[in-house]
Order: sequence, then structure tokens, then C-alpha cells
Amino acid sequence: MKKLLLGLLAFGLTIQAYSQIIKTEELHEVIVYATNYKYLTNVNTQEVASVPVTMLERKAAAYNIKNSDIYHDEYDFYEVTFYIPDGKILAAYDKDGKIMRTIEKYKDINLPNTVKKAIYKRFPGWTITKDVYLVRYHDDKGITKKYKLKLVNGDKMLRTKVDAGGNFL
Repeated sequence: MKKLLLGLLAFGLTIQAYSQIIKTEELHEVIVYATNYKYLTNVNTQEVASVPVTMLERKAAAYNIKNSDIYHDEYDFYEVTFYIPDGKILAAYDKDGKIMRTIEKYKDINLPNTVKKAIYKRFPGWTITKDVYLVRYHDDKGITKKYKLKLVNGDKMLRTKVDAGGNFL
């Protein structure tokens, strides 16, 4: 009986010793390119961007044109469109993969608090029923953000435009 218990104890300790063996494997070198950091910095200036907007903008920024089937060295720029149900981005990349300009359109997203406060301050009692968020990014000219809103108050309907800072256009 003692031999059986000692045998089980020894067996249990040896199994744990084998589980401590570390397997090493060689990993391939990873190169991280920060070519589109300027684009991401400019488009993410809002206090809280809507989740679908952020996801699609990150996808456009992380897209590697050089791995695409349409890539050829002789072209100067490439236009790529990204779609989701809530919006789309048409992005122009140069031959190095840098975003030169984008046109973005999103429908019925979560509006930033600055826009909501500006609307409710100027139009108390009105409800936002539809919204369209438009973004134009250009590498040299900067970025413009605009919200087209449809407001309803009973039988009345009103359309207005607001920039990202809550200023009416």
C-alpha cells in the first residue's frame, strides 16, 4: 500500500515537471508602419466618436494597398471604398499606402454631445429623427466635418446643418 501511494505521488510530481517544459519557436519579424497616423489623428478629434465610424476609419487607416490585387508600381494613387451598413469611406492612397484624401458618409450614428447640446439649446422641444455625418479629409487642406440633421416637432419638420463644434452652418 505504501509503495502504491509513493508511486502515485512520484507519478503526480513527474507529470507536473513535464508541464513546466517551455517550447521555444522562432517568430517572424513584424514591421509596423505608421503611415496613416495623421489621418487617424485628424478624424478622431471628437470627444466620443460613434463605434461604427471609428471601426471603419481604423480599417481604412490599416489597409495595406501594397498587398492588394490592384497594386502596380506605375500608378500614382489608388481609390478604395470601404462599406458598412451605417456608412462608407472612399479613400485615395498614394503608391506608398498613405491616405491622401477621403470622403466619408455615415447615417444615423450616435451624435457627439456638443452637437446634441447645440441642437437642444437652439431648438428646445424638437427631436432629431435622422442624421447624416459627412467627413472630408485632405492631406494638405485638413479636415471638414458636418452633420445634416432632420428635426421634428409635432407636425413641423426642419433640416439643419451643424459642424463638429456645434456651430450652425
